[in-house]
Amino acid sequence: MKDYVKEFQQDLAEFRKVTNQFYHGEISTGDYKQISGKFGSYAQRGGKFGMLRLRLWGGRITKEHLKFIVECIDSYQINRIHLTTCQTVQLHNLKADTICDLAQKAWEHGIITMGGGGNYPRNVMMSPLSGVNCNESFDVLGYVKAASEYLLSFIHKVKLPRKLKVCFSNTKEDIVHASFRDLGFIANEDNTFDVYSAGGLGREPKLGVLMAEHTPPELALYYIKAMIDTFVTYGDYKNRSKARTRFLPENMGVENYQKAYREKLEQALESEDLKLSVNPFSITKKGDGQVLHPRAIPQKQKGLYAVSFHPIGGSPKPEIFSKLYNAILPMDDVEIRLSPDEGMYLINCTSKEAKTLLELTKDSASTEFETSIACIGNHICQLGLRDSQSLLQKCIDAVRPFHFAEGVLPKIHISGCFSSCGTHQSAALGFRGAVKQSKNGPLPAYALFEGGCAVRGNAKLGNELCVITEEKIPKFLVELGQIISEKQMDFKHWIAIHYNEFLNLANKYEE
Repeated sequence: MKDYVKEFQQDLAEFRKVTNQFYHGEISTGDYKQISGKFGSYAQRGGKFGMLRLRLWGGRITKEHLKFIVECIDSYQINRIHLTTCQTVQLHNLKADTICDLAQKAWEHGIITMGGGGNYPRNVMMSPLSGVNCNESFDVLGYVKAASEYLLSFIHKVKLPRKLKVCFSNTKEDIVHASFRDLGFIANEDNTFDVYSAGGLGREPKLGVLMAEHTPPELALYYIKAMIDTFVTYGDYKNRSKARTRFLPENMGVENYQKAYREKLEQALESEDLKLSVNPFSITKKGDGQVLHPRAIPQKQKGLYAVSFHPIGGSPKPEIFSKLYNAILPMDDVEIRLSPDEGMYLINCTSKEAKTLLELTKDSASTEFETSIACIGNHICQLGLRDSQSLLQKCIDAVRPFHFAEGVLPKIHISGCFSSCGTHQSAALGFRGAVKQSKNGPLPAYALFEGGCAVRGNAKLGNELCVITEEKIPKFLVELGQIISEKQMDFKHWIAIHYNEFLNLANKYEE
């Protein structure tokens, strides 16, 4: 990889200066945000502490990276960590000097935080089990690595209207939401990509536009260059609320947008040397034995397993990182892959190693419902309306005593505000922070969304149905679970034939 530490060194000096100015009250929150986002850092609510986002391409955490995270936790007494839906690690409650020191040290350990926020190319995402998934079309890891390094090179080259999110999916399940991103690649079984662009969640969400089918994967960087050139040429630099790629087809017309993009693609193909040659994920490790556990997923490498670990709300206890590092250090080829649902997988485990890690992570979410997603919430986020982490915990606590069968309640997605950091619009059931007026004044509430799906061929954004006060949501989920359990069905099949009953229940709790 290019020596980005050296290239960005001067930028870091600027970051240290403005960070100290902000935490000494010399510049405003808004002015600081415009600068700090570039470095993957934002001030937390209240302005006394900040966070740093570790940009980890494809959500991949090697042993070396894990060691660095452990050392940071110990040295700086970091007491809050969050795994994001963009496959990054956020370190929270940091003092000014700590933020800058951590950014410097992260870069020196191969973790570049530049572009972790602000109007820059963001962390490149991938299906977390790429290279080991038994059902994958093909391994996308090498393309993700190349794309990540390529996009970092644009941080000093171009000024984007807003952020740009790129991802690669190795299966049609598309858990990274390639069809919802600014640019998404979905692998086909014939070793090609279908390419989508101009999608996005948040305010005025849009599904992506299909730009190419069965394109050779070695051309991936050309498609990225075309997306950047199209965004720079046609993006809205004046109206920030309309400055995402998802507004280009709307403003230009879909056919005109596709034409403009393809013109940029042709220009890149004629003038650039970006053709890739990557090697698939390779492992020679052998395993034997069998593990029968819902969190142990057999890999396509015979005898090896991936162990799923999902801390509630994507907020693991800091001490788990040290325990995981000490456990996997002697395990050959074992590494962590962050998942876009705020969890992680420990891959390349023998049956014996898998059993060790299952025991170590036994406080993991144990059902699909408990793996529900929640953004960091308004106690931390300046933009957040609601404490999504607290709501998720209340929902889990309310549901657990009923011991509903697996699938009776789906994974829910909770966003504290319109930004959709909890990806509520992609979920079968989603909640977005809101306010509900009552005779006693405004009450904390959430808008209910239903019907989102990321699977290619069935991709759909959820519909906003109603607004329910925060205190009623756990009760709503319990009653929903009871109704479905009585029918001896799961949520997916029940709602398909009892949709009106679902609407009636939602309306009951809206009142």
